[in-house]
Amino acid sequence: MNKLDHIVGENKSVEKLHHFIGGAKSEGKTERFGPVYNPSTGEEIAVCPYATAADVNEAVEVADKAFHAWRKTPVAKRVEVLFKFRTLLIDATEELAITIGRENGKTISDAKGEISRAIEAVDFAINAPHLLKGEHSSDVGGNINSFSIKQPLGVVTCISPFNFPVMVPVAMTTMALVCGNSVVLKPSERVPNSALFISELWEKAGLPAGVWSVVNGDKEAVDALITHPKVMAVSFVGSTKVAEYIYEEASRHHKRVAAFGGGKNHMIIMPDADIDFAVNSFLGAAYGAASQRCMALSVAMPVGENTAEVFVEKLRKRVEELKVGSYDNEEADFGPVITQQSKDNVLKSIEDSLREGAKLCVDGRDPDAGKNNNGYYLGATLLDNVTPEMEIYREEVFGPARIVVRVNNLSEAIDLVNDHEFGNGVTIFTQSGPAAREFTEKVEVGMVGVNVPIPIPVGYHNFGGWKRSKFGESHMFGPDTVRFFTKIKTISERWPENTDNKKGAAFDFPSNRN
Repeated sequence: MNKLDHIVGENKSVEKLHHFIGGAKSEGKTERFGPVYNPSTGEEIAVCPYATAADVNEAVEVADKAFHAWRKTPVAKRVEVLFKFRTLLIDATEELAITIGRENGKTISDAKGEISRAIEAVDFAINAPHLLKGEHSSDVGGNINSFSIKQPLGVVTCISPFNFPVMVPVAMTTMALVCGNSVVLKPSERVPNSALFISELWEKAGLPAGVWSVVNGDKEAVDALITHPKVMAVSFVGSTKVAEYIYEEASRHHKRVAAFGGGKNHMIIMPDADIDFAVNSFLGAAYGAASQRCMALSVAMPVGENTAEVFVEKLRKRVEELKVGSYDNEEADFGPVITQQSKDNVLKSIEDSLREGAKLCVDGRDPDAGKNNNGYYLGATLLDNVTPEMEIYREEVFGPARIVVRVNNLSEAIDLVNDHEFGNGVTIFTQSGPAAREFTEKVEVGMVGVNVPIPIPVGYHNFGGWKRSKFGESHMFGPDTVRFFTKIKTISERWPENTDNKKGAAFDFPSNRN
């Protein structure tokens, strides 16, 4: 009996998971394992191996060997593999959405939306033959031509979060792969099945063995990856605390790093805004996916007391109608949070805010969905009269507890947004062009919306926040991903004629003069 069989025992409903290394399943050498739960029921559905440094080293060494052949594969051939992967991803949408829902908790419709955004990232990466073109200048001086080429880095690692088990790993890795790199993915240990599902699609698409690997695990695996001498770049999405750690540690080991952290995303509602439109927009953007999105709206900021009274009353009625339920409940607006610990953290944030003076408009702490169920359910909670000094305003709350902070004018709203340590996303709802222009010019946030509730760029524009929402200078999605996963080599060449030998040595600093 192997290690996993011993742990699972007689519980046949618990799936035994694995790593994916060298194009095949790998049990690894670990003695450490962790449970994977269905957040909708609280039931353990799988046991996941936690990779050791030796397991990580095996994956990286395999990836390094595969890289040398993959980088020489013509980019058009690499794109052919990407096309096949895209078709397989579309065909597998139904099955993959169920996999996401079962281990993440988000509704099937939300999971399908995530997959569609992943396909956007694939669509952009298909443009690699154009995006990888260099530059050329003829006869820059002395019969010299100068040109640049973009070359892959080698082995890169991507460390992805639980809240987007497919979109983020696909967005991180497709451009890395098509640029000619090998990828070692470390998914969240909460949602390993989705990453293993993606591995099967890459295998079916014809990606050479070793070019794509998945190692499951926790901090031990992360530390082994971000310090490994053959890992050239690290891409991470997760909490700000971990993003900062990975940025500092990987940078200390001379890696190229892009680490995306959390956010506290504000929605400013101006007095001239269409209030009904603003309310509808806030609902989905604030409570979708149980508010477990780094771009979820966290703060409604109505401008002026009259705006606040009308907005909050209309919002309160709509929030009370929201329904939380199992991932496969078609009537549910959103599902459970990811773990019992996450649920407890959200409950503590709500209780602390009430002690600090917040007003409870809608209480979602004890929803019907969780009364005869061990799932991690929280209903939609709305808190009014929150002030910037309260912890619930300062900290990111990864669960369906949203807040209202009232302000007197647009300048006050902009100042509060700019003073916050996070700078991921922000949006304004208004019918005033001048107000929108002042807002978009002055606000210090990476992704800005005007009458758009979640200003996530489409796949061919750069994604990334400012301040403590992002560490490193690169972005996810968009043309910046090409720059992140390649290095530029500039070449100057001249083919001298025999008469050049008679000119003798030149000691002046080279210039563009003939």
